[in-house]
Amino acid sequence: MTAGRALWTWVAVCGAGAGLVLLAAGRDWATVTYGTRAVPVPAAELAPALGPAAWAALAAVVAVLATRGVWRRIVGVVMALCGVGVIVGAWSGGRPGAGLAVAAEHAPMAAGTTDVVRIANALAWPLTAGAGGLLLLAGGVVAAVVGGRWPGMSERYDRHGHGAEAAGRAPARGAPTDRALWDAIDLGADPTADPTADPEGETEGESPRARPDGDDGGR
Repeated sequence: MTAGRALWTWVAVCGAGAGLVLLAAGRDWATVTYGTRAVPVPAAELAPALGPAAWAALAAVVAVLATRGVWRRIVGVVMALCGVGVIVGAWSGGRPGAGLAVAAEHAPMAAGTTDVVRIANALAWPLTAGAGGLLLLAGGVVAAVVGGRWPGMSERYDRHGHGAEAAGRAPARGAPTDRALWDAIDLGADPTADPTADPEGETEGESPRARPDGDDGGR
């Protein structure tokens, strides 16, 4: 796999990981029921760091494309830390009793009753967030280790710019150099004369100037 293809594969994987985290962060991870009243518990209450970590990871993806060298490795470390934060948040927020305290804050009157309390945890969403966090962690480690070999966004423009600059510095084909002009002057030639012109000043279709009467050119 070429370096450019590896870079864009990495971008796709990290983007998918951040997308999974954002998807899970917008869902209800648990439902606490007090008698007949159900209190949903959103992920934003159980793991509030998921959304910011996912957006930070997306920003890190763009930063990896825009940077090179040691800065790209630093961004990779930041992304790996975002992945670790997502994994920790998914684990803590997905525990069976994690939503009970949050639900009690949202419905204190219901929580104070003696009705039977039931907790339903949607484990699919914490697992989804954890999977996204693993992708971000792996992507950050890869960027920190081998990201320096990947091409940057400005490399193509730099290559084209250097080529155009070199072409501008190159002399035009067929144009006389300074040395050739001085050599022509030393030989007594006119360096500004057109080398394709007739040295006698005659052009095609013109007749030679008439000689004086009696001059037959034999002298």
